[in-house]
Amino acid sequence: MLEEIEISIEEKFQNYINGDWARGIIQYVLKAEGVAPPYEISLVFTDSETVQQLNRDYRGVDEPTDVLAFYMLPQKEADSSFVLPPDGVLRLGEVVISYPQAVEQAKEQGHSIEQELALLIIHGILHLLGYDHEKPEEESRMRAREREILKEIVPFD
Repeated sequence: MLEEIEISIEEKFQNYINGDWARGIIQYVLKAEGVAPPYEISLVFTDSETVQQLNRDYRGVDEPTDVLAFYMLPQKEADSSFVLPPDGVLRLGEVVISYPQAVEQAKEQGHSIEQELALLIIHGILHLLGYDHEKPEEESRMRAREREILKEIVPFD
């Protein structure tokens, strides 16, 4: 069974992020969501400027953000004739996280950077799996699932 998890950490952040820890979170979230190998997923930790550029180029929003998800699975409104590749590997997509933004948000929220990074990883993966927060009912469903998974990964009050 193929379980391909690609983790890329920009060099200047490599001393602050444990790739094995992040891999464990990815595995936990996918298992909790019923996703079994074979699958491929990528996680990138980079700077705020890179994330802002991606946000501008792909979403048309020229602002910094904390996490972006580039999914490869068909989403709700996608063409239902989408067919998975014949090799059976579920190519989920890529999650890109701004490490500096995560640090800032952890300070603002009064919790650890580890907790914030875990939340952003969970959030990004849920997006890859089709969760969204455009409508209030979707947002409450997604936020509840994030909290549920986060409590299992990073115990906090």
